[in-house]
Amino acid sequence: MATNKIREEEVKNKIRQEFFQDYDATPILGDIDFAVTTKRSSEDELSDQEYFLWAEAKAGNTEDIYASFVQLIITIGKAHTHESYLPPRYLGAFDEKKIAFIEYHHIVSVFYQNDFNWNVTPSNHSTKEFHMLSDLLKEKLEKEISLFDLHKDEKELRKFIRSNFKLGKQCTNGINITKNNFIFVFQRWVEKVKPSIAVNWDDVPKTSVVDFFYADLISRNDYTLREELAVVLRGDKYRILQDILKGATQLFSEAAFNDGKTAYNQFWNKYVRPPRKEYLDLILKRRDLLIPQDLRRYQGAFFTPPQWVQKSQEYLAMELGEDWQKEYYVWDCCAGTGNLLFGLTEKYRVYASTLDNADVQVMHERIKEKSLDLLDSHVFQFDFLNDSFDKLPQSLQDIINDPERRRKLVMYINPPYAEAADKSTVTGKGKNKTNVAVTNKTYNKYINKIGIAGRELFAQFFMRIYDEIPTSVLAQFSTLKIEQAPNFRDFRQAFRAKLGRNFVVPANSFDNVKGEFPIGFFIWHLGEETIFTQTITDIFDAKGNCLGNKTLIAYDSFNSINDWIISTRNRFRERNIGFMSAKGNDFQNTNYIFIINDKKQLPHPRGTWITTKNIKEISIYLAVRHSIEATWLNDRDQFLYPNDGWKSDREFQNNCLVFTLFSNSNNIQSQHGTNHWIPFSEEEVGAQDNFESHFMHDFIMGKVKEEKPQQEGTIQDLFTEQEAQTSDGNSFTPTEPLEFSQEAQAVLDAGRELWRYYHKQAGANPNASYYDIKMHFQGTKTTKSGKVQMNSTSEDATYNALLADLRQSMKLLAAHIEPKVYDYGFLKK
Repeated sequence: MATNKIREEEVKNKIRQEFFQDYDATPILGDIDFAVTTKRSSEDELSDQEYFLWAEAKAGNTEDIYASFVQLIITIGKAHTHESYLPPRYLGAFDEKKIAFIEYHHIVSVFYQNDFNWNVTPSNHSTKEFHMLSDLLKEKLEKEISLFDLHKDEKELRKFIRSNFKLGKQCTNGINITKNNFIFVFQRWVEKVKPSIAVNWDDVPKTSVVDFFYADLISRNDYTLREELAVVLRGDKYRILQDILKGATQLFSEAAFNDGKTAYNQFWNKYVRPPRKEYLDLILKRRDLLIPQDLRRYQGAFFTPPQWVQKSQEYLAMELGEDWQKEYYVWDCCAGTGNLLFGLTEKYRVYASTLDNADVQVMHERIKEKSLDLLDSHVFQFDFLNDSFDKLPQSLQDIINDPERRRKLVMYINPPYAEAADKSTVTGKGKNKTNVAVTNKTYNKYINKIGIAGRELFAQFFMRIYDEIPTSVLAQFSTLKIEQAPNFRDFRQAFRAKLGRNFVVPANSFDNVKGEFPIGFFIWHLGEETIFTQTITDIFDAKGNCLGNKTLIAYDSFNSINDWIISTRNRFRERNIGFMSAKGNDFQNTNYIFIINDKKQLPHPRGTWITTKNIKEISIYLAVRHSIEATWLNDRDQFLYPNDGWKSDREFQNNCLVFTLFSNSNNIQSQHGTNHWIPFSEEEVGAQDNFESHFMHDFIMGKVKEEKPQQEGTIQDLFTEQEAQTSDGNSFTPTEPLEFSQEAQAVLDAGRELWRYYHKQAGANPNASYYDIKMHFQGTKTTKSGKVQMNSTSEDATYNALLADLRQSMKLLAAHIEPKVYDYGFLKK
């Protein structure tokens, strides 16, 4: 490795000295290997400095030059370097034998596609993302790159650099706005100039912000040169055409600056306006690239990967017949840029609408380019959650209004998934999306029918289709909330349609989706009334390989595992020994299930006290929730109220107790109070002093005395919360030593060895918990946010070996517990 690094630096130094000695080839832009710009005296203006080249450097001469370009593009896209610095005229790749260039504008649209996950390692050429990008760019790279042999083509290479890397020309009168950097300039304008315009931006559609930028861009001496634009600049004011303010709460015709034009002047003094005609034509044509990149993500729209488009059309053919396209009409009412409709062949029977007019324009361009086989008249802007069907093309209205033809209408959609709150909102890292979901007319119309499900956009789409386009066929992509989520119970009662063929795939195979959960494709026959209870769905992995099938269940008739654990509260003379955080009933909430000393440690505690009387049930709860690994496929499966089989299964109870004692979710710490969770005696582990509490060891040995209630209304222990006491007649406090399975005993033995090693350390805390012991050996670190957390590794080899033994034993114990989770009804197979 060291040799490779040196060789690569030697290659860069050689290229720098032999070919770019008249330029500045020293800037460091994130992880980009090599950057070339003009020589400047200040290092503080790198972001606004013009670059000739960003390049990927490789040691040796065996690297595929095309792969190097793909790696460079992923490097740029992952770090958003093109948004932080003015993009270069060229991208390049070189090694010690060759160098290649491609003009940046040839690949710029790649960075703004909706179908790519940039969060991968650029140097890993085996990822599906790398191969996707390689396939996407292969033809473009082969056609557009200029390739030179550093020795054989030296003269031609030097001439190429002199001709295209012109010193000083770009900086004479400011920075030229070109096809390479116009997106960057727009993003900077949004940051610097837009806030200074005295406009209530809530009254301006987000897709129309670009019109104000155009007014500035196509100006000379603060006067917009084109009258036909939606917004024009006239000195110190913008003249605004009111037809761009569709849906605004107030109308206006002019807007001034709120800072005396200071930000405007400071920004535009850096640039040459207007751009050259060939660049301006491109900038106006690619308006879609200037729509704020987070807009579609905020609205929840996900690009449907081609493989799932193809698969969904295969399932439609199986469900509706091989000739379904000739017999049915298709309307994608949230079409985006139309990718879901690729592969359809009957363009006279297909309609596409979308909320964003920029997407409509993109579809029209694709129709012209013959990459989308639709009719221009069948592609239109339409706000499905707000607009009246009177605004639809007459031919589509005729289909909807004719009961017989409507039966042959397929609403084929991948709707937006935005909701009022998501995980990032819950954890405090995201912004609540309430306004996205609850400001639609459809929400107000159907909220009383579908309840809290109405806060999700896709549920609103489905309900309007179900109610206002009855007897049609709904073919849709979505999460599995319709089928499984408790919050969709009311929805399932209102949405009474027969489910046909369906399949599920990993969500992270979709654009901008990082979570591990399933997204399904479902075909609903809206003319056949039935309440969904369950279905068997086909499963495909991210590569399209079939993994078998799975039963999806609506859990409306089942009580949850949280209902069960609540029933264990408030027993006679119980003492608190900890607090269990608990949230949700499904796998996606697994990380919220953990044990601490006191609920005061949490800012918003949600869970239940662990007491001397419910320790067995708490252990079962935690073991059930953690013994089975959460995967993308089971992510939405619900944990349920068990049958009574577990009550007589002492081995299962004891296995769960041991699992809980040594679980990574057991976060008991002696600094927060007495540690009641030490399963050993002082002698067993060689402790240097007495333990404060022997509860857990006594419990395991059957030495905890069971107190019987004397009479109703007996005063509770001060440690308990003052609530009504309950008793189901069952006592799980052992009166003799617990017996353990082979797997549980192996965990106890491995844990004992770890405790023994810890207590040999100088200054060992006799009351140390499992968490404390890990903290001692692994130490802590402070994150960028200022949070102190435990390191993941230790430098102590003996500790590492003991911990590895313990974790391996825990895996075997978890596997032993898993079958009982299903046997006792905690999960449905």
